[in-house]
Amino acid sequence: MQRIGVSALALAAGLSAAQPAFAQSPQPSAPPNPTEAQPATLPDAASGALAIEVVGKRLDRERSEIQPSLGATRYDFSKTAISNTPQGENAPLNQVLLRAPGVVQDGFGQIHVRGDHGSLQYRLDGVQLPEGLALFSSILSPRFADQLSLITGALPAQYGLRTAGVVDIAVKSGTTNPGGEASMMTGSYNWLQPALQYGGRSDKFDYFAVGQYVSNGIGIENPTSSTAPLHDDTAQWYALTKLTALVDDNTRLSFIGGGASARYQIPNVPGQAPSFPLNGITDWNSALLDQRQWEDTYFGIASLQKSYQDFNLQLSGFARYSKLSYQPDALGDLLYNGIAPWSQRSSLAVGAQGDASWKVASNHTLRGGFLVQRERVTSFSQNNALGLVPDPADPTAMIPGTDPVGFTDSSEIVGWTYSVYLQDEWKVIPNVTINFGARFDAISGQISENQVSPRINVVWEPTPEIALRAGYSRYFVPAPLNQVGFGSLAVRAGTTAEPENFQNDPVKAERSDYFDVGLTVKPVDGLTVGFSGYYKIAENYLDKGQFGAPVQLASFNYANAQVKGFELYANYDKGPWSLYGNLAWSKVNATNITSAQYNFSPGDLAYIGNYWITADHDQGWTGSAGAAYVFNSGSDWATRVSADMLFGSGLRTSVITPNDTSLPAYATLNLSVTQKVPLSGSKGTQIRLDAINVTDGVYELRTGEGVGVGAPQYGMRRAFFVTLAQKF
Repeated sequence: MQRIGVSALALAAGLSAAQPAFAQSPQPSAPPNPTEAQPATLPDAASGALAIEVVGKRLDRERSEIQPSLGATRYDFSKTAISNTPQGENAPLNQVLLRAPGVVQDGFGQIHVRGDHGSLQYRLDGVQLPEGLALFSSILSPRFADQLSLITGALPAQYGLRTAGVVDIAVKSGTTNPGGEASMMTGSYNWLQPALQYGGRSDKFDYFAVGQYVSNGIGIENPTSSTAPLHDDTAQWYALTKLTALVDDNTRLSFIGGGASARYQIPNVPGQAPSFPLNGITDWNSALLDQRQWEDTYFGIASLQKSYQDFNLQLSGFARYSKLSYQPDALGDLLYNGIAPWSQRSSLAVGAQGDASWKVASNHTLRGGFLVQRERVTSFSQNNALGLVPDPADPTAMIPGTDPVGFTDSSEIVGWTYSVYLQDEWKVIPNVTINFGARFDAISGQISENQVSPRINVVWEPTPEIALRAGYSRYFVPAPLNQVGFGSLAVRAGTTAEPENFQNDPVKAERSDYFDVGLTVKPVDGLTVGFSGYYKIAENYLDKGQFGAPVQLASFNYANAQVKGFELYANYDKGPWSLYGNLAWSKVNATNITSAQYNFSPGDLAYIGNYWITADHDQGWTGSAGAAYVFNSGSDWATRVSADMLFGSGLRTSVITPNDTSLPAYATLNLSVTQKVPLSGSKGTQIRLDAINVTDGVYELRTGEGVGVGAPQYGMRRAFFVTLAQKF
């Protein structure tokens, strides 16, 4: 179906090839040396707009030279590969990433990479975007990407803080996407998704803007196996603007601004009996619950890029504001949860990032950089709960009363992050490259910590068709400040909101040793196969859970964890065919919860403190595969047909002991057809049909049981969509 380009080293430029229609070629991990690229200016006869375009493309290559993925594993999705994904650019970003090896699907739209719960960093044109509060919605869309990559493994020193994977997005521009396009997708679940984009270039200025609106009746995964969830409407919008200006042939200014706003109903499970008596009410229709959540995020990035001979620099300033609000059902939340919280949490992060590369000799390239970030998180909650009263049958015991009591809880915390790194890419001999260096990270906030983290990768290319790599990385991963609970537990005492224990040790940064090996082979033209294996030993292993309302993630630590796994992948692109397949296995074992213990029962804490358990987000086997074929390739009547499959052996649930059982395995089949229509006077018209889960398989992602698992979720049942796109 789609082509995922896989590369392991900066020396693999020989693996690149021209892109056939609806396919993607393998991409090198780093661009050619900029000193060997096209010159900055053209002869007088070819000056003007074309010269400006050449300079822009050269600066794009030189920006990539600053932050290559030397020795790591990189999976590339071109625009064609994204369009081959079910729903194409209309799909959520996480759905596209699920087609990469080892990416596990979870509820609430979450994904897990190589045994980590989250810990993904997102970069726009090389600038790291601070993590926000949004849970159900992704603030970034595949529609923003000219090129999308997922980088995993033993990461070089320039990548830190979030290390499970780097989602690297090269943002579209007016040069890469000139003109406009309007589209509308509609289909099952009352789905409406209009989108509009426009880009162009005027002299030394480049501009691009894109926006989309989403409305449907399945905003969050259905908590039941029914074909239509109850009370699950959503309305969302996403937008991004990119502006660039060439100051001279070696200097560029750019600005990226965007945002996302989403409104959700929390879906209901009918037939549930209340857990708490309220004013004598013992029976209530749970299908009538009306809980809602709002998620808003806005961001901006301003960058200066400068190149001079063998030196490249990008200096950026960034800001991100994120807010999450929850409105309970005033009566229903008390009846079912014992607490009705009207709550809001907001986060404002600002900072600066700088990255540079310097080719000091023919066989040495130095790279270094820094990141400084300040984040302020505020939280306010107005709560109703039931007071605890003595049990008439046992005066030493307390039971819920029947009258509500109110209390408020508010807090504020400011945290700082400081990072600096330096590394050397050393070409020892023509076919062996060593990339070694270190980074220093320090954080302050709820807790202050720091670490020096050495990194080394060795890449050997015995022939242009074979690349082997091995790497080691020391990682330091702090919990996102806005996912750390820092409110008061004392105000909950004496109510049904009181935790079973009051232990609340601070969440610490995860520290780990990560080992990675891999092999990439291109045995025949168009075919690439590969293998990756990894092993991680972690202290203060970070995990996340969803505990009550609002529906957001909260971080906690296991004292120790071991993560191991491997990935097999293959893809073929030649002529009208595009094929891919991958299979991954992972195992995550952890023991002894050492922070935010109030979220867990004393029984679970005691068991996990004495035994190793499987992490709730561990799936074991994960796979995906697809095929695409283009009829009438290159013609005005080109037709692409594609099939796509996702497989999972099931996440964990608790039956007797914590996370002791896997959920049943599942596989979903998706089909797509895209047809070009050559209308008179049209710059491009396209009709697309998508069928999701065509066999209508019923599969459960979560049961609502397990360590840090808050609610049941089922995968989407069979759905059909049609998209009409028009260029102008």
